[in-house]
Amino acid sequence: MEDLFSAAENSHDGPLADRMRPQTLDELIGQDHIVGPGRLLRRAIQADRLSSLIFYGPPGTGKTSLARVIANSTKSAFESLNAVLSGIKDIREAIDRSGERRRLYGRRTILFVDEVHRWNKAQQDALLPWVENGTVILIGATTENPFFEVNRALVSRSRIFQLRPLEAPELMEAARRALSDRDRGYGRWKLRFEPGALEHLVEVAGGDVRSLLNALELAVETSPWTPGNGGEQTGPWPPPEGAEIAISMETAEESIQRRAVLYDRDGDYHFDTISAFIKSIRGSDPDAALYWLAKMVRAGEDPAFIFRRMIILASEDVGLADPRALGVVISCAESFDRIGFPEGNFPLAHACLYLATAPKSNSAMAFFDALAEVDREDAEVPGHLKDPSRDAEGFGHGEGYIYPHAYRDHWAAQQYLPRVLRGRAFYVPSTQGYEAQIRAQVLSRRELQAAIVLGEGEDSGNGEILSWSPSGKGREGWFKRLEAGRSAALLRDRDAILDQLEIARHHRILIPLAGDGLLLWEALRRVPEGLAAALVSSEDAREALERFAAPQEETEKPLVAVLPPERGLLPPAPEAEAWFGLGAFDHIALREPWRRGFSPSPEQFSALAKGAGALLVPGGRLALLASPPALGERISRLMEDLPLPPGLLESLKEAETAFFSGDGPGFWEAEDLTQALEEEGFTLRTAVVEEAEERRILPRDLALWFNRERSGWGAFMYSSLGEKPFFLLQEALEKLISLGPVLWRWKSILLRAVKTQG
Repeated sequence: MEDLFSAAENSHDGPLADRMRPQTLDELIGQDHIVGPGRLLRRAIQADRLSSLIFYGPPGTGKTSLARVIANSTKSAFESLNAVLSGIKDIREAIDRSGERRRLYGRRTILFVDEVHRWNKAQQDALLPWVENGTVILIGATTENPFFEVNRALVSRSRIFQLRPLEAPELMEAARRALSDRDRGYGRWKLRFEPGALEHLVEVAGGDVRSLLNALELAVETSPWTPGNGGEQTGPWPPPEGAEIAISMETAEESIQRRAVLYDRDGDYHFDTISAFIKSIRGSDPDAALYWLAKMVRAGEDPAFIFRRMIILASEDVGLADPRALGVVISCAESFDRIGFPEGNFPLAHACLYLATAPKSNSAMAFFDALAEVDREDAEVPGHLKDPSRDAEGFGHGEGYIYPHAYRDHWAAQQYLPRVLRGRAFYVPSTQGYEAQIRAQVLSRRELQAAIVLGEGEDSGNGEILSWSPSGKGREGWFKRLEAGRSAALLRDRDAILDQLEIARHHRILIPLAGDGLLLWEALRRVPEGLAAALVSSEDAREALERFAAPQEETEKPLVAVLPPERGLLPPAPEAEAWFGLGAFDHIALREPWRRGFSPSPEQFSALAKGAGALLVPGGRLALLASPPALGERISRLMEDLPLPPGLLESLKEAETAFFSGDGPGFWEAEDLTQALEEEGFTLRTAVVEEAEERRILPRDLALWFNRERSGWGAFMYSSLGEKPFFLLQEALEKLISLGPVLWRWKSILLRAVKTQG
């Protein structure tokens, strides 16, 4: 047992691969990365200062040969075990001999265990104490990843060296050595290879020197030979020294007809090959995908496993870029189940090629972002999404929910995420395949929802008669706006404002009051080579915008700064430069600034004009859309077709005309704004935009409007009409809203102001 390879070394009848094993470090071929000059392992072998080692690599890469070199180089005793043939009893016997050798002679023992991964945990544990106390130095050899297949304690006490398959030049060197070595190889005969025959053996060996030498041995020893006196003959091997042996291409091909596919059903090669297969499909390389598929099939991989991985890939990597991919792969899997091999190769290849050539999108990974958010925030279901069948009356569950099928395109903007996650976006459609078709719709609808959900205390909408009233803000206005189905009106506002600016791709745009995102996201799309900067009124609003923009690329995100309402609509130029890196913009865009916490006044109009003049470049443009209360809808118009007491409708019209011509809080005229801009040197162009939308008036709207204490309109109507007509009007309006949505009309002022050049 002490001479590891004595039998092989003294025999000239063993296999060529065994006879040609290297005896010294200089005879080793390949693996220069671990045994080349100056390498750690080479120095340790030469100094006979080895610690426990594990050699890991494919068959035929030199693990056992390296053990032979160590056996021939060390002064330590050498014990050898094969894990396939050895058990606990053999381990104990080897340990006993090692312990005795250490006690009596002070000599170390190196224990070489081939195929060490074949031992079970108990067998590996039996070796551990003796490695720990130095009774033996372990050298293990394995074709499996030792970090998974070898006892963790043994791995932690060993240095791992990974051996690589030999390259073609190294294999050719091994073949030439075998052909020229007179003692161990075929140097005593004259060998002639048909052109390409030896190269074929090297190529097909695939990095396995043992496979190469076995094939070479078979080719040489089965080829006809010619003795020195001429004439071809065959006979028992070996032929006379000096005989000529001719190896044809046909013989070379027969000697290594097809190399055994390096594969294991539950080890590294299994996982590495399926990994290469999946990555090739993900990378849209059908040729590589077919190759790795063929390797798995040839090695006997379970087709169910291959189909299972392709089904996962169809959702993970193809996803909505091609929604048909999942159905195709499942159909191919079912087809295979019906027909089996060999015809089952067709549905396997069908699924593989479909996936490899399909457009790719991993947008389904958004689900894991949602999972992470659930772990961070276990938020409550919003009230309007709760089940109304049980607690609607007591707790208001379901109140305010919008039924999408009641609207055009079967969609209406409303908030579905919990309030603490308002504005959070998980899914980002790719620009590939089917997703490219739905991308614009998904992003547009998301932006419309954000315009409602992220609005910084906006009132209920354009031209509504209570838009200027503080009581119209918050949750009531939010539901009012949602249930009005304002999507089309919001898009019209957005496009009307931005179209006034004549935006170029490289321009710089500033969006004050950008908390709703409506103008901001479209502005970003229009200036891909420029800049879009946003001003919001609070840190909460900034965080909400940043959550909404989180899935976008860093270069596609807006620059956002907080400007509290008490500081006005626009910052001083030095402050803008500190925030955004510049103090001048090509454009400024505003929508309904006097509905979001700003009370219109001559002073505010003047401040807006001066601020815009300071922040815009010469020729820069300000676009603004706003709805003066005087141009809003009238309750009297809505009631024109209702049966009312004689004279009530006329009295209501006169009262509303008087109300909206007043100068109470929130009232303003377009002339006040245009005058301030003209005084600052702007050239103006204005237009009146007529707008309309179907709107549901809710009972809580009426309760607010006809509240004489909270509503300025209600107090004025009560005073003008008298008590009885006032309540008759309320009853009539209640009947009107019971009939369904009404067509709400109003007018807005669309203004473009151009800063004078120079």
